[in-house]
This record gives sequence, structure tokens and C-alpha cells, in this order.
Amino acid sequence: MQANYVQRLRLIFSKGGPARYISHLDLARTLERALNRARIPVAYTQGFNRRPRMQMATALPLGYTSEYELADILLMEKIEPEAAQQQLMARMAPGIVILQVAEVPVSGPSLQSITQSSTYVATPLDPVDFAGLQGKVADLLAAETIERVREKQGKKKKYDLRPLILNLSASQDEDGQTHVHMNLCLEPAKTGRPDEVLEALGFDPLDVRIHRTGMVLAD
Repeated sequence: MQANYVQRLRLIFSKGGPARYISHLDLARTLERALNRARIPVAYTQGFNRRPRMQMATALPLGYTSEYELADILLMEKIEPEAAQQQLMARMAPGIVILQVAEVPVSGPSLQSITQSSTYVATPLDPVDFAGLQGKVADLLAAETIERVREKQGKKKKYDLRPLILNLSASQDEDGQTHVHMNLCLEPAKTGRPDEVLEALGFDPLDVRIHRTGMVLAD
């Protein structure tokens, strides 16, 4: 971090409604526009295509909703966190709610480097054999390894899903709706993906609503 950055604010925000279909890149642009409209004194990069000094913890896949997204912004002038929250919410796009703004050390590590885990709740759209699902959850947790294949840029790579699952359970609410609860690893180069866990449980991820409920950061 450069010495002329005088403040670093951490935004905690939710993403739902129409914003669930905003890509990660468009989300960053939406936050950037809100910062500009709210006249937040954010620092900018140098060069022809100047961008705000903003870091986001992790990308949320398209179609997911969340009640706990994180972004850090670096400022050239100090501002009270409560005032920043009010100013941003007055200019924010529908579906994004700034839940909290807190000051964090300017010289601290980047958000991406300190994420440890992320929690999700997945809600199937179709009826589920709950007893069968509980058995599948138990089988996954008891497995020593769960071999899977990821494809990136046309290349397939084998990996072990099991160490990426920190916790996994299923529940039913009073209406009989089934929910799958996941706590997945979210460390650099070691990320558990909800869709892959759902596939291992026999679900089509497109038939499930996935919602992020929290993230854990290293101290």
C-alpha cells in the first residue's frame, strides 16, 4: 500500500434480486459507479485507464445470491464509515445492500490472501428424498477421497474434493423444504465450489438455489 492512502474501508454487502444475474466484473463496475456517484474520496490507479483502488474477496458465480460479500476500498481522504454507508446506499443499484462499513488497517493484507472458508445454503427446487440425501451426505463425509475433474480453458484436471469440504449437512424446515448447508475451503488455490458438492450429492446445480451466508478471514 502507498503512504498517501489515508484510509481503508471494508464493505460488507448483500447481493440478491436483479443483482443475482450481475457477473463479477459487472458487480465491480456497479460498485465503482456507486463510489463515483456518492463522491467517496477513493484512490485511483495511474495510467490511461484509471480504476478505483478496490479489492473484492472472491467472485460469486452468476445466479448465486449472498448476504455476505466483501470489498475493500482505499481512500485519499478520511470519511466516517457510517457516512460512507449512507452515501453509498443512496446511489446503489437495486439488489445490492451495503450492510456494514468498517475501517481496517491500510497496510493490511489483501482480502484475497486471507479468505479461509465460505458458508452456503443450497435449496433444491424439486422435492427431495431427505433420508436418501442424508445418506449421501454421510457417505461424502466418510470418504477419504472424492475424485473429481475440473475443466478450465479446455483442459481437464483431476482433484480431490474431500479436503475442500469442511462441513456438510442437510435439514428440513417446518414446510418440508430441504436445505443443504456447506462450509467450504476458500483459500488461495484451494477453493471448494458449491456446484461441485451438489453434483457429488446427485443434484443438478441448475435446479438448486445457492446462497452464500458468510466468509471466514484469517486473523
